[in-house]
Amino acid sequence: MKEEKKHTMLCLGDSYTIGEAVEESERFPMQAVELLKKEKIDFEKPVIIAKTGWTTDELATAVKERNPTGKYDVVTLLIGVNNQYRGRDLENYRQEFHELLNTAIDYANGNAVHIFVLSVPDWGVTPFAENDKRGEKKIGEEIDFFNAINKEESLKAKVHYIDITPVSREAKSNSTLIATDGLHPSGKMYAEWAKKLVREIKLIF
Repeated sequence: MKEEKKHTMLCLGDSYTIGEAVEESERFPMQAVELLKKEKIDFEKPVIIAKTGWTTDELATAVKERNPTGKYDVVTLLIGVNNQYRGRDLENYRQEFHELLNTAIDYANGNAVHIFVLSVPDWGVTPFAENDKRGEKKIGEEIDFFNAINKEESLKAKVHYIDITPVSREAKSNSTLIATDGLHPSGKMYAEWAKKLVREIKLIF
């Protein structure tokens, strides 16, 4: 009996996609694929182009360098926290995010409904942020500005938009949602993101 072809997934991002400070199996794309398998929706191991510290332009450069072959059934995009962290310009973010979104759509064979954008989490509630002079409130406000842009661009492009920022803010009162480095999400928080992603992916399969 011929084995049914598995779906493919490309995940573009930064530390939140590569899963800094957690095991590979705890990354949100990996957890999403495992959850989908339980729903009888089989995916190959996700192709991840992401690195801790990347901004929009650095991700764009890396995608061009990696130049993944073929088209993908699902493409995720989560980028912007390092633009905010480094104090980058909002309009520059809009332009570069827009270009990355077009790249993602191209990798999904031009099918915008197969793109899943995740909002930028709020690291302002983490222990790491306690040493940042901007403070929790200011960091949160800046994250909201960046998310307003990526949401607007996502809605214009008619892709799926998943707001994970409220879940990230729960870490303020729940330390189990933070990894051991005091900054990045734990596998437990990534599990919540994966559930949200899976709910959206199931709408197209």
